[in-house]
Amino acid sequence: MNPEWVKRAAGFLTVGALLVACMPAGQAVQLELSPTDSLVVEIAEAGPTPLPTRTAFSPGQIFDYPAQSGDTLAAIAAHFHTSVNEIEAANPDLPGDLTTLPAGYPLRVPAYYAPLTGSPFHILPDSEVVNGPSAVDFDIRQAILSHPGFLSGLTDYAFGKQHTAWEVVEVASSNYSIHPRLLLALLEYQTHALSRPFAQNDDAIYPLGIRDPLHRGLYRQLIWAAERINEGYYGWRTGGIDSISLADGRMTRPDEWQNAGTVGVQMFFAALYGEDDFDRIVGPEGFYQAYLSLWGDPSKREIVLVPGNLRQPEMSLPFLPNRIWDFTGGPHATWGESLPMGALDFAPPAVEGGCAESGEWIAAPADGVVTRSDEALVMLDLDGDGDDRTGWVLLFFHVAERDQVAKGMVLKQGDTIGHPSCEGGRATGTHFHFARRFNGEWIPAGGTLPFELDGWVAHYGEKPYEGSLRRGSKVVEACTCTMQANRIIYELK
Repeated sequence: MNPEWVKRAAGFLTVGALLVACMPAGQAVQLELSPTDSLVVEIAEAGPTPLPTRTAFSPGQIFDYPAQSGDTLAAIAAHFHTSVNEIEAANPDLPGDLTTLPAGYPLRVPAYYAPLTGSPFHILPDSEVVNGPSAVDFDIRQAILSHPGFLSGLTDYAFGKQHTAWEVVEVASSNYSIHPRLLLALLEYQTHALSRPFAQNDDAIYPLGIRDPLHRGLYRQLIWAAERINEGYYGWRTGGIDSISLADGRMTRPDEWQNAGTVGVQMFFAALYGEDDFDRIVGPEGFYQAYLSLWGDPSKREIVLVPGNLRQPEMSLPFLPNRIWDFTGGPHATWGESLPMGALDFAPPAVEGGCAESGEWIAAPADGVVTRSDEALVMLDLDGDGDDRTGWVLLFFHVAERDQVAKGMVLKQGDTIGHPSCEGGRATGTHFHFARRFNGEWIPAGGTLPFELDGWVAHYGEKPYEGSLRRGSKVVEACTCTMQANRIIYELK
């Protein structure tokens, strides 16, 4: 570990009021610099800080940017319209193998100005947008039933049966990994679904105010919202978006210092409102006030979701040794159709197109406990605490009902999980879908912290589902086919 990097991380409070404005008062921040070294710094108590005023600056002007949880050099470079090489040149003490930056780290960023920048107000911290550790003690049922609103009386059809409102919110929250407090606050802000006893007009049909016949009912409304939130959250997290289109056709750019959680919320409202309404809603007097009235100050619940220099635990390929599989899907959408591109697909090679029962086994890539075993879905918690909102978690989807592992089972690396199938949703052939989360946040399959399975490292392609797995000089290209070029074998060393 570079001692200069540690010294700068320890001294980050000297960067001034800008950092204080971005961090909750009185919070101890864990700067995890490596798997064995850590440093805890106490943030001093501070009063409210006025929102900064953004003005044009000269090209390449260097700013002190206090890193936020989950930041990567590539994403910061995209936000400030600069390059990773320029940032590295301005910060020569950074480790060469850096993945994520420690929250609060004072990075020097050569920035380039872009117009039409939006509000610098941070609506919610990331930990109140992602269904992570701060959601562990939140009771969705109690939160809904304790309010007099019409939401408590709604039911909707999802995953093959009718559900109560709180069950629908739980399904959407769990599948997309969106914090239930955020989903409920959006329902309240849009139609007063928690506080108004009787729905007005068609609010019971469109409780999020998304008046589209294709999104009738609570479940489809929440899916629409979750897709938009994740598109903004992970688009900003990875540096994949630098502008947002509003409902009136105008465009805004997220403030360069903005956090992923706030951009996720902004993305939701941008699709529904024009410039004047949007600017008010995403400011301090807009949606934030509805959230505040329901749940209190979100900054008091802020948790650093992603530590500095996060590493994936060691994992094997997700099937049995000495078995050949086809790599049929490179990085693509983790859940639904939104970002991040966090999933990989594998298929048994005997099946070419179509859906057929398979005797091949999906296997645990690491030790863990099964926290969910629902229709076609298995979640494996690697930290062993039995909660898939904390630590590293693996998602397996399109798992056949036959021989599917039961919830609560403790697995060792190599233990069987189930068989690949077409069950659980749209699928053109027998396969399984495989993704990762850390503290509730989906982890992209390529890029800064790629999937690594028995030494095979995932790389993006030009389009979703394209890409490759590489180990040394060996390359396996993803292909929705069964042929020698996309076959991979897990060979025990």
